[in-house]
Amino acid sequence: MQVSQILIEIDNEIARLQQARDLLAGGRAKVVKRGRPAAAKKRAAKAPTKRKLSPEGRRKIAEAMKRRWAERRKELAAKSAKTAKA
Repeated sequence: MQVSQILIEIDNEIARLQQARDLLAGGRAKVVKRGRPAAAKKRAAKAPTKRKLSPEGRRKIAEAMKRRWAERRKELAAKSAKTAKA
């Protein structure tokens, strides 16, 4: 017998035992269901709102990136000048 088949049979036996327990308890016992709660399916997924960047913010980011790349070019130029001398 395969492991998957054994697991299926065990799950079926557990379900039967839980039903018998519920009958003996007079239906007072809460039935524990496996998986995602039903309410989770009903809730609609809310679309994320798109964040907007102001023109001023976009300009500041562009200037910062230009400064960053200018510094990077200077570093690379200095590094290549050192290797050319050596």
